[in-house]
Amino acid sequence: MHTLTPYVAGEQPVLPDLIKLNTNENPYGPSPRALAAIAAETTEALRLYPDPTAHRLREAIAKSHGLDANNVFVGNGSDEVLAHVFQALLKHDKPLLFPDVTYSFFPTYCRLYAIDFRAVPLDDTMAVRIADYRQACGAIILPNPNAPTGTALPLAEIETLLADHPDQVVVVDEAYVDFGAQSAIPLVARFPNLLVTQTFSKSRGLAGLRVGFAVGQPALIEALQRVKDSFNSYPLDRLAIAGAVAAWEDTKWFEEKRDRIVATRERLSVALRALQFEVLPSAANFLFARHATLVGAQIAAELRSKAILVRHFPKPRIHDYLRISIGTDEECETLLSGLADVIASLKG
Repeated sequence: MHTLTPYVAGEQPVLPDLIKLNTNENPYGPSPRALAAIAAETTEALRLYPDPTAHRLREAIAKSHGLDANNVFVGNGSDEVLAHVFQALLKHDKPLLFPDVTYSFFPTYCRLYAIDFRAVPLDDTMAVRIADYRQACGAIILPNPNAPTGTALPLAEIETLLADHPDQVVVVDEAYVDFGAQSAIPLVARFPNLLVTQTFSKSRGLAGLRVGFAVGQPALIEALQRVKDSFNSYPLDRLAIAGAVAAWEDTKWFEEKRDRIVATRERLSVALRALQFEVLPSAANFLFARHATLVGAQIAAELRSKAILVRHFPKPRIHDYLRISIGTDEECETLLSGLADVIASLKG
């Protein structure tokens, strides 16, 4: 275990007047109905264990997609769900495939669970090309939209991927799907090899509650359940179940805040281009951008000195890119003002 290289999360400092645009958190927070449900659950009943199956939550998610509760698995954030997915479904004799620029927890899980993997390069536009996955493999996992790039595949491309690999499990990680991509959940009924994961952390503003889920046919869900019950029979507590159910059912709050984030994203994209940034097309609650002439690490460091945090990845192919979470309009205006000053200073 001492050889493992752990996943490094975005910085979570405590600084006064911080503009925090580095961890893709929802700037508008959770639904008031979710907060009320959590408060209502803080009674003497906390002395009792929660429902180990989280049936209310699984049923609520399933019902909205015309599925049954046995099509849904829940866990402590999509990261825990994905950990169970890697352990239960993705270890085979042939390698697991995923993009070379993607969620950096994927190679971490592979090392943890001794899974052979092959990183498939994104194309020259930093997008996933389905044709590149037409190769021998044990399974496939990819985010849609991809992270940290924000680019998304249309549903028809996911369907092609599934048809290309009928004998392999294909996992589509949809942490950011609500901000502009098409969910693959409607394909679950037709493709027994498909598993879709989502989270309450982004579009529903519950990153601090840690709730995620997977949707698939019962055989895949049962495999995850076996791993969960061998590890932790009670993954979601009473507060998490109550808050997540209320958040899921408050579609008005969800849609209003999602639409507001998308509108801010589009305005910010235009403004960044005016500052000579190349901005990848995004279907997520962040933008992935690099300046035409300046070094990404320098820009990030200078912004941090102004108490503005964005995410920089010192990795091949993306070392000059910045991942910028979508904040409120006011936060994004502060970012743009700070960027203008930083660019002028660095060009000196």
